[in-house]
Amino acid sequence: MRDTPRSGDGTRPEEDPIPALRFGVNYTPRRGWFHSWHDFDPEHAREDLAQIAGLGLDHVRVFHLWPLLQPNRTLIRTAAVDQLLRLVDLAAEAGLDVMVDGVQGHLSSFDFYPEWTRSWHHRNVFTDPEAIEAQARLLSTLGHALADRPNLIGLQLGNELNNLVEHNPVTPAEVDHYLDTLLAAAREGLPPGRLVTHSAYDAAWYGDDHPFTPEASARKGDVTTVHPWVFSANCARRYGPRSFEVLHLAEYGTELAKAYADDPARPVWVQETGAPEPHIPAADAPHLARATLLNAAECADLWGVTWWCSHDVDRSLADYPELEYTLGLFDSAGRPKPIAEEFARTVAELRARSTAPRPRTTALVLDCTPATRSVSGPGGAYFEAWMRLREEGGRPAVVLAERAEDTRHLAARGIERTVRLP
Repeated sequence: MRDTPRSGDGTRPEEDPIPALRFGVNYTPRRGWFHSWHDFDPEHAREDLAQIAGLGLDHVRVFHLWPLLQPNRTLIRTAAVDQLLRLVDLAAEAGLDVMVDGVQGHLSSFDFYPEWTRSWHHRNVFTDPEAIEAQARLLSTLGHALADRPNLIGLQLGNELNNLVEHNPVTPAEVDHYLDTLLAAAREGLPPGRLVTHSAYDAAWYGDDHPFTPEASARKGDVTTVHPWVFSANCARRYGPRSFEVLHLAEYGTELAKAYADDPARPVWVQETGAPEPHIPAADAPHLARATLLNAAECADLWGVTWWCSHDVDRSLADYPELEYTLGLFDSAGRPKPIAEEFARTVAELRARSTAPRPRTTALVLDCTPATRSVSGPGGAYFEAWMRLREEGGRPAVVLAERAEDTRHLAARGIERTVRLP
């Protein structure tokens, strides 16, 4: 972990060094996708990780499967935990740090539930007290097991758990209890300096009345994670694959996340973003990767960017949505694609920079309720107004309406002027 010292009001003193941005990739095993956990092969993983490290990236995010880790509510399989530890150690050999996601949960359009949560044994994973207790026990176990790994970035509750709400109805208050309980459990075994986080897909930010809220994403855990996907709210189809809106989506998502945080200097991690076909034609993917990295790097307090994903899904595997097959930096034979080469070049360029992003002294005021959150998503009036300001050469921040007159908050963020929608 890289610590960034800050002054008491959340701003960086002028003499502080510019924090190094982190650049990595979400690891999708080339052979067998995540089903490879059923017969984990360290040599295959070593090969994949060496390819990733060869791009000059510094970390991976990894995912074991919840049914294999915890097939019974009171059973956590030691062998499965050992597999995860072995993968973390293999990443260390390749020079890569690791973020571990605990409860999977949702991956590439598939949901993975242990059988004790399904059919006759159905339990709502967000609200059933024993189901919450079991997940907390799993995260605590993983935290204790991973604690001594020096290349561990931290422990995340799971991947986009809010994808599970359709089959597990939950209220915002129940989500808060769920997240608070699991975050505390994840933190139990970890030493200071390791991150404890959670993630949600974009509905948390601009889905009207979605039970996972922007406030939960921006105020719980150690950093805010955002997953600005160009297919959300039909962004790429609405504006075009090379549109200004698409190329600046990760930057916008980062600024939107900063608006909801209580800590003006809270880091934001662009933890998933990618170039899904056919939303982004393959020929446009390198341009999208470069623009996404450069524009996101214009945001203060960016922790880093983690691309989805490392390797394409092999087409011998059935029933994935078409966009899931071609998201990798490497194809399913392990060959780097043009997007990988452009990604690596841009990362090297950003690491060579010696200046911090310029302050965003103007903020566009966001006035919405949980029921009108979509105004801040693609197609919404706020989203389009922010993009117009940005395209005209401005560098707008986002400020919530309830904070637009809070001079202390504005000063802590370096905001000198606010602008409201007409």
